[in-house]
Amino acid sequence: MNKLQLVFTVCALIGGTLFLIRLAIQLLGFDTDTPSGHPGDIDTSHTDASFKMLSLLGITAFLMMFGLGGRAMLESRPGATLPALIVALLAGGVSMWLMAFLFKLMKKMQSDGTSKIEKAVGQEGAVYLTIPANDVGKVQIAVNGRLSVLDARAAGGKALQTGARVKVVRIANGNILEVEAV
Repeated sequence: MNKLQLVFTVCALIGGTLFLIRLAIQLLGFDTDTPSGHPGDIDTSHTDASFKMLSLLGITAFLMMFGLGGRAMLESRPGATLPALIVALLAGGVSMWLMAFLFKLMKKMQSDGTSKIEKAVGQEGAVYLTIPANDVGKVQIAVNGRLSVLDARAAGGKALQTGARVKVVRIANGNILEVEAV
């Protein structure tokens, strides 16, 4: 075994071993996050994608594919060191980029789960608790695909009974819906 084959083999073994260890830890349900608030904690949620490619998973993928790609090229064409290095670097680089791309796609699937009350304007719902004249009651309305019960008052100052169909006209005082009968 020449030196280049040894380098490719060691990279493949290190990368593959780290990959399997990380996979086993994740399958067993261990959490890899550290509690926040420790001195030296760094918030990496707003770093750019090029830095995220240098994560432990990205480096592990690079090492594993660098070693496997280079070793495979040397096995198929013995003595072709330059093509083997090029194939190894391409395989490692593509796998590292693919990891960053997949995590970017997964991050897009995240949702903060908060309702934006402003999206209730124009929506129709029903009075949940009677809205007395010039006072606040409650309406049941779908906001952001979620059925919510929110404080509301009648736009004209008239009382609205439970079950009456209403439409949100505007938002008053920050979080009280102003509704009118439909």
